[in-house]
Amino acid sequence: MKHEKNPNSGVLLTLPSWLEEILAGKDLVFPDPSERMRWVIGLSRQNVEHGSGGPFAAAIFNSGSGKLLAAGVNRVEPLNCSPAHAEVMAIAFAQQDLQAWDLGKDSGNPAELLSSSQPCLMCLGATLWSGVTRLVFGATAADVTAILGFDEGPLPAAWIQELQKRGIAVEAGLLRAEAVAVLGLYTKKQGTIYNSRKGF
Repeated sequence: MKHEKNPNSGVLLTLPSWLEEILAGKDLVFPDPSERMRWVIGLSRQNVEHGSGGPFAAAIFNSGSGKLLAAGVNRVEPLNCSPAHAEVMAIAFAQQDLQAWDLGKDSGNPAELLSSSQPCLMCLGATLWSGVTRLVFGATAADVTAILGFDEGPLPAAWIQELQKRGIAVEAGLLRAEAVAVLGLYTKKQGTIYNSRKGF
């Protein structure tokens, strides 16, 4: 059977309108790393409260100044796109805004990724390829699995060391309790647990 190609086909990644309003025309700077993480966790909470995706948010910052380069939230359900995780969204928007597939190409202005939760297996790969030189996250993969039941994938036991070997520093558990609270809120609101396979 022959399938005709849709001339309008394509994948469009979009942010929810509430986040577009936050970002519109603003230069946001967060000099303190904890302030950056608290802002990212706040986005994850708003994503749950607005019903615009899963309980995850991420952002790319300039490591030195704390200037926000791009932000993303989980958009898997609204976009019907399983790769639309917060980290992937933030990386993609930063690369498009900077017109650079390598966020680390300017060694004088290193970029870092902050995520409300530890990256899953897919987002770990995206982090590795993005060019960021630092990864910071709040809730752990164990928190995500225990509280929500999401399958985070077979993460290598030494994944932090593997990133470090490739020049990516890692800070785990920053404001973990605040990030975990958002996971609990998602459970309370009976958000979708969209694993494609169950019963491992």
